[in-house]
Amino acid sequence: MDGDRERGPFDLTGRTAVVTGGGRGLGRGITLALLAAGADVVSLGRSPLPADLADTATALGRRVTAHALDLADSAAITATAREVLAEHRVDILVNNAGVQDRYPAAEFPLDAWDHVLEVNLRAVFQLCQLFGGPMLERGAGAVVNVASLLSFQGGITVPAYAASKGGVAQLTKALCNEWAGRGVNVNAVAPGYMDTELNTALLADPVRREQISTRIPAGRWGTPQDVGNVVVFLASPAAAYVHGQVLAVDGGWLAR
Repeated sequence: MDGDRERGPFDLTGRTAVVTGGGRGLGRGITLALLAAGADVVSLGRSPLPADLADTATALGRRVTAHALDLADSAAITATAREVLAEHRVDILVNNAGVQDRYPAAEFPLDAWDHVLEVNLRAVFQLCQLFGGPMLERGAGAVVNVASLLSFQGGITVPAYAASKGGVAQLTKALCNEWAGRGVNVNAVAPGYMDTELNTALLADPVRREQISTRIPAGRWGTPQDVGNVVVFLASPAAAYVHGQVLAVDGGWLAR
């Protein structure tokens, strides 16, 4: 029996995961879930890691480290990826970090459009290239991109975000077509309405919050843990034959 089966299909012991934006919001939930599954985590992003994440990792016998990185800076992405790869064999890449700007489409500033696409799509592709290359050489690895409900729907006043997340979904499928046969799983998770900072404006609007909550069959907004648990699945041996999927974690929103 191989080692993966001896440990269990969801066990990530001995693996190292890179998570963009791993200290806040959904990224925090993803980091905690990966640590609990046995992986060490390297977070890339502008925000420092909260001290309690390091405490949690230590209690679990795992390591979590951070590299400061602006995902709008292509040269910095390359330099940081090389630093990480010099120190770690990266088995899992989770492209979680993203930004959002809200303007009516007719008034959407082009510099804001460019920034959203740079962070949410171009940086995702660049990181897939940089960390996926060694995975392809080894013939093993997993990439999990964070898409969105707006990979399927258009949204209102968020045209750049919708375009970027539609691109993430299609990029996931395109990479699957080239990499699945070479041992690298590429999938995406599409979070629904989550109780995180990104949705502060919606959560603060009682009318809009009630409208959204009423439509969710599960009867609640999602949590970072809900997403983190699905990322663990997609990064684990349990998902060995899962390729090119954009898995909605939305409480049933898209079923309505």
